[in-house]
Amino acid sequence: MLKKYLILLQVILLFALTACTPKKENNFILIKGGTIINTDWDASPDDNISNAYILIQDKRIIKTGIYSDTVSLPKKYTLVDASGKYIIPGLIDGFAVINNQAYANAFLLSGVTSVIGVSSTRRGELFETGNPSPRIFKLGEAGDEPVTNDEIIKDFEQSFSDSIKVMLLMYKLNPDQLKLCMKLADKYNMATIGELGFTSYKDACEIGVEAFVHTTRYSLDIAPEALRKAVTENPFSNDLNSAKWKYYRFLTNIDTSNKNLINHAKVLANSNSYLMPTLSLLYLDLPDHNNPWNEPVATLINENDINNPADKLTGNHSYSDKIQNAYTNLALKELQIDKIYSQSGAKYLSGSATDVWGTMPGISLHTELELLERVGLKPEQVLASATSNFSEAFNWDIGKLETGFVADILILNNNPLDNLKDINALFLRGKEIDLSELSQPENQK
Repeated sequence: MLKKYLILLQVILLFALTACTPKKENNFILIKGGTIINTDWDASPDDNISNAYILIQDKRIIKTGIYSDTVSLPKKYTLVDASGKYIIPGLIDGFAVINNQAYANAFLLSGVTSVIGVSSTRRGELFETGNPSPRIFKLGEAGDEPVTNDEIIKDFEQSFSDSIKVMLLMYKLNPDQLKLCMKLADKYNMATIGELGFTSYKDACEIGVEAFVHTTRYSLDIAPEALRKAVTENPFSNDLNSAKWKYYRFLTNIDTSNKNLINHAKVLANSNSYLMPTLSLLYLDLPDHNNPWNEPVATLINENDINNPADKLTGNHSYSDKIQNAYTNLALKELQIDKIYSQSGAKYLSGSATDVWGTMPGISLHTELELLERVGLKPEQVLASATSNFSEAFNWDIGKLETGFVADILILNNNPLDNLKDINALFLRGKEIDLSELSQPENQK
């Protein structure tokens, strides 16, 4: 009798525990009826999928394809009708800061769902507690000052502890130290971006650095050795008589048929490294630029938060004629130089450099994409530079609408090859974001 009683008690307890255990929700979302735009670098219109569907569970894409009544679907799901719309991955800004909730909202309203987050004295600290916010891949640094191998190892260990996902490998690293950095990056599963000096970009391509940032920086190999060394010693001076500006004038005056430039273009194009030119840094110095404050998203931004912002009325910097001419000439030459790189076959990543020199969250990524088209990228390649190329360069699970990838998704009213700004809906890690709420004043804090 006691045995039967104990068995009955066990059954009752098991039932009670089962009843009290929360059931895992299978949060399925079905996006149906739109056209999935293929965002691969070498995509063509024939690769797009009409009458497509995307099935999301929690934060990830679990199924995609052409929709029909025979497609196997879960019994319960939330339906999103995308008929007549266009579907692409969320955009990625490869070099930017998020300082506050207003920045986070501006990025999202611009379709940016991921940011490689930069913090510095000019940009300020990263705001990592935004809600909602693009996903932040934090950027660390190695080699901004002369370092020993032991110091490099400690830098990587500390960066790993600080959840750094990308390491910026800088001027003072010699080739052997760069090789050490690449081994450590592989150990800690970090992506790498080069902004180099003592190591040439040719050597860095061979060593396997995954991306290079800033046109003026990854063009340093074409400068005379003495000038390259002088820039490496002091790369950030804004004095027009500094080594940096002597180098900028060298670039400004270089002939686009220069043998060293053509050979360097071939080196970059034949490597596996991607270029992130951050052309938007000099966008306001181009003669035909638009006033960024006229963009709807700009109403969210406090001009006091921006480094060297454009004048709200004119959209221009308040430089002297001498300084403005120097920047304008450099900006025009940058476009010519990157056109040579792109025509040679170099691959690109998008990065706005927000918020230095008047660059602005969200707005300047779209500026960057416009400038990438001006330097010769096809519209499909421009789109790839802000989406799938990040997956290819860094082996990340974002930037593609494929099974297993994070469900960062944009539904657009127009073909994104023509218009990327007309966003109908945005999904951030599988959750639809109410875009209308992001513009409300009370949601900027």
